[in-house]
Amino acid sequence: MQLSSISNTGKNGKKELQGWFDDILSWRQRHLSDRQFTLVLAFLVGMFAAIAAYLLHTMIRLAQEFVWNLITVTGYNGLYLVFPVVGIWLTMLFIRYVVRDNISHGITRILYAISSKRSRLAAHNCWSSVVASAITIGFGGSVGAEAPIVLTGSSIASNLGQKFRMNNKTLMLLVGCGAAAAIAGIFKAPIAGLVFTIEVLMIDLTMASISPILIASVTATCFTYIFMGEDKLFDFQLVHPWEVGRVPSNILLGIFCGLISLYFIRMMTACEGVFGRMKNRYAKLVLGGLTLSVLIFLFPSLYGEGYHSINILLDGSDTADWNRVMQNSIFYGGGTYMLLLYIGCVVLTKAFATASTNGGGGCGGTFAPSLFIGAFAGFLFARIWNMYNIGTYVPEENAALLGMAGVMSGVMHAPLTGVFLIAELTAGYALFMPLMIVSVCAYLTILAFEPHSIYGMRLARQGKLITHHTDRSVLTLMTLDSVIERDYPIINKDMELSDLVHALSNSHREVLPVVDKAGALVGEIVLKEIRHIVFRTELYHHFKVVQLMTPPPTKLRLGDPMEDIMKAFETYNSESLPVMDEEGHLYGYISRVHLYSQYRQMVADLSND
Repeated sequence: MQLSSISNTGKNGKKELQGWFDDILSWRQRHLSDRQFTLVLAFLVGMFAAIAAYLLHTMIRLAQEFVWNLITVTGYNGLYLVFPVVGIWLTMLFIRYVVRDNISHGITRILYAISSKRSRLAAHNCWSSVVASAITIGFGGSVGAEAPIVLTGSSIASNLGQKFRMNNKTLMLLVGCGAAAAIAGIFKAPIAGLVFTIEVLMIDLTMASISPILIASVTATCFTYIFMGEDKLFDFQLVHPWEVGRVPSNILLGIFCGLISLYFIRMMTACEGVFGRMKNRYAKLVLGGLTLSVLIFLFPSLYGEGYHSINILLDGSDTADWNRVMQNSIFYGGGTYMLLLYIGCVVLTKAFATASTNGGGGCGGTFAPSLFIGAFAGFLFARIWNMYNIGTYVPEENAALLGMAGVMSGVMHAPLTGVFLIAELTAGYALFMPLMIVSVCAYLTILAFEPHSIYGMRLARQGKLITHHTDRSVLTLMTLDSVIERDYPIINKDMELSDLVHALSNSHREVLPVVDKAGALVGEIVLKEIRHIVFRTELYHHFKVVQLMTPPPTKLRLGDPMEDIMKAFETYNSESLPVMDEEGHLYGYISRVHLYSQYRQMVADLSND
């Protein structure tokens, strides 16, 4: 009796809560237009994204303090090699037994949700990436927190939009707001958040979208200042203003950063392929853990996000300052050439450390690693340039800053994001001109080899990547299920013409499929090709379907990109094409009229501001 009472109380509470929420929806529909309410949601998204970023930073700091205190108490520095592996293992257990879903490649998942799932992200992404990346990074995993927090912000926005029953177009905009707010919040860089959404997530900047994205970015930045104060992430003081004579070195630095970006993308992809082919998760843990531990032992700068090492390069002024980046390594105290060797090795091995962290079971992004590699690559370029007096003096700390923008621009294919993020991070607006030169040169360099960013290349290969080309974006957003038709009679090849005429009279289609007993398509009956005998009743028992059918011009497959389907209609000039499932059985038909009708409607929807 008591249990029944508790159950009824719970049900009544849910009904009251649902009724309260329905009242809010009703009030909103009466008093606020969709555009006005989108602005309200953008503010909420910005606030929640800032809270998520603050929680992530706090959790990482607490985990790091736990590790440092434990090492101090035990006096055993070798734990620095053990804790990253422990963090990967804990993250793996958390994802397997708590989340029970794949949460890796955060920004790629956002791009996939935009292109294939109408901007709907799982509810657990609102918190799972925060917890998983905090464990991984807090224990020393060589990855970044930015991609997970971007996934978190976008997921918060997506689920808010779904809760308030916003349409698909608004959901896409809100996902962009969440990503912009996450970048703005974690870096205190509102403009960078805006341009990141445009360049990386391919959200078109229209009069309808600029206001919500800006509101989300500025709101997240303001709340982050409230939570975390005014301190910048990187310590940089402009001692050497830019000079026109440094243009040649800036151009060469940009090209160098573009090549480093290409190396990073290709090496990350190769390493991910190795881990992807491994089926045993504990084998992945062993391989990833051992690789990461060895690399951290040789190059301690690879421990964690590496922002401390970046600050050493940005804040140093001579060899004595910069040598601090080699502390606790076998290279320490080796002089200038040993510093160059160390920096170069770190640039080359960071990709392995990041891939080993994620491949072994950890959770983190490539945003911070690209900043890390950029700072080290820029410093290496300037140090060699100055040692051999190749041209006008290049300040090493300035080059490290420019390298961060260059490699980020190359890896993410986002030169504007690289420029504004670094300028806002360091208040280095006086270096705006060299930032643009380096970022553009890096972008143009990598574009010659790799047409897509590290986030988009996986989806691009599947034809599922949204771009700024409206026609291609529409084809990407269109789903096969929305255009496929299955209301047609099935024709057997042994049917007589009389039975075929009866089937044609009950169907509005010009093409009817002929299938065998296993469901495989063996031919088609095209009405216009048999029209000359359809009305000759004396032939009804003289012809069978097998004598009248023709092979289909081509067969489409489930999963074919819509762009390929459009090309098939153009190539074969057909009014209707069959679609086969994975087993080769007929799944349905796509008609040219229906396909082009939906295409035109979606173009109109995307163009409507």
